[in-house]
Amino acid sequence: MKSLPATSLIDQRDAHRLIPAQFADDGASVLARLTGDEETLDRIFELDNATNDRLWAQTGRSLGIDARELVFGIPSYRIINAAFCHPAPDGSRFNSADRGAWYAAFELKTSQAEVAYHRQRWLQEIKWDEEEVADYADYLADFRAEFHDLRAANSRGSKQYGDYLSPDSYVASQALAVELLKSGSSGIVYPSVRRPGGTCIACFRPVLVTNVRKGETYTFVFPDSNRSPTIRRV
Repeated sequence: MKSLPATSLIDQRDAHRLIPAQFADDGASVLARLTGDEETLDRIFELDNATNDRLWAQTGRSLGIDARELVFGIPSYRIINAAFCHPAPDGSRFNSADRGAWYAAFELKTSQAEVAYHRQRWLQEIKWDEEEVADYADYLADFRAEFHDLRAANSRGSKQYGDYLSPDSYVASQALAVELLKSGSSGIVYPSVRRPGGTCIACFRPVLVTNVRKGETYTFVFPDSNRSPTIRRV
């Protein structure tokens, strides 16, 4: 295993995390589309809650994150916890399928570029050839802590950590995340792979995601799976 990256004190306000609007605090659940009958809908929500990873974690039944690490009683605490309790099936750049992280970007355009890339990849995987319209809510958060910093390695011209920023593979970066979690790391700050000059953060600890509040909502319009979207504020 390579030596771990150095750390830097990060004092960042208004980091942007875009999430599908239906998952926002005031978003309408997609389950509501299934029926107009309130009694039937209540039963559907009960079934959904029984298999909800965030609710399982909050009651101490998750293998990936201890309930004592989650946050409660603060604005948007459900949004914060969901980021750690609903990882992608194959994980993401700096997390496995067992435990999520709070990904955000220092710049709005970087967050938009990251979302657009992954949404377009998904559309290509399902061979979607029609127009796709999706709304994303921008959640702002502040960070002040020591984070492992891949920007410093790049600024020194080092190629030592290049594997962690691969555009196509998360094997090395997920292995690094495992080591950093064991060492008690707060997370990683790194150059955006999808937008040159942009900066991203992957926070490993719910308690370090502070002052979370909902910002603007943006509509992404993909002409098809092969063309970049136009983005407009709602």
